[in-house]
Amino acid sequence: MTDQKSEQLAVRSVMEDPSAQAIARTYADALLDAAAATGADSALDELGSFVEDVLLKVPGLRDVLDSIIIGRDEKVRLIDQVIAPRASELVTNFLRVLARHGRLDLLPAILREARLRNETRQGRRRVQVISARPLDAQAESRIRSKLAESLPFEPILETRVDPSLIGGIVIRVGDTVYDSSLAMRIKQLRERLKQRSLHEVQSG
Repeated sequence: MTDQKSEQLAVRSVMEDPSAQAIARTYADALLDAAAATGADSALDELGSFVEDVLLKVPGLRDVLDSIIIGRDEKVRLIDQVIAPRASELVTNFLRVLARHGRLDLLPAILREARLRNETRQGRRRVQVISARPLDAQAESRIRSKLAESLPFEPILETRVDPSLIGGIVIRVGDTVYDSSLAMRIKQLRERLKQRSLHEVQSG
């Protein structure tokens, strides 16, 4: 749980920096292009296993790879000695490139970007569905089917619970938000009543 939280914090901090996010996307695209011949899914599974099961769990490894004190050549040698015997040539070469350019600290963000961009290339995109209470499997299936009918891609649902919504759901597709929650309806009703009262006062 701690490792997962540290990864999420690392990704979030990078995503808050537009320049770092752009760099992560550039390397993500480079990885996907390089993996096109052998299969991007396989490369992402392998890189994901390294980041989530090794980098974030082996004590001290991330500190070494992220360190500005340890030289880039030393990091490449470490990759050759420790990682290369256990990894594919593609992933090993990718880690070498990141080490030579001083970008190993962006690995969690690069992995996330690569997964998202690979889904987009395959005609799929993530859609956030926020509800006041947890959705059961049947409700998720209905929402997924409705979204698939109206969107030009296959939706991958990411569900989250927010009790402040009271009821209904909020759907976020990229930068577009569809809010049908009860909280939003109450807010809109208040605004209409406020405008109506203002109009009545102004009109005497």
